[in-house]
Amino acid sequence: LKLFYHVANIGDARSLAIHPASTTHQQLSSAEQLAAGVTPGYVRLSVGIEHPDDILADLTQALAQAEASGSGRKAA
Repeated sequence: LKLFYHVANIGDARSLAIHPASTTHQQLSSAEQLAAGVTPGYVRLSVGIEHPDDILADLTQALAQAEASGSGRKAA
């Protein structure tokens, strides 16, 4: 992702992508994370005020890059 910020910054108007298992829920055990609905591959997106076309383009290129590198799952 190039447009999305990667830090938990509540109240910001910019788009945000975070990995809860390693940020907001890192203090929980794996079992507690799963009970809270946080899985290892879960990424939380908060869409900001950027132009929708820019957001979609950024997500599209990031998913394509992840799929090409073999590090991501295919989008549904």
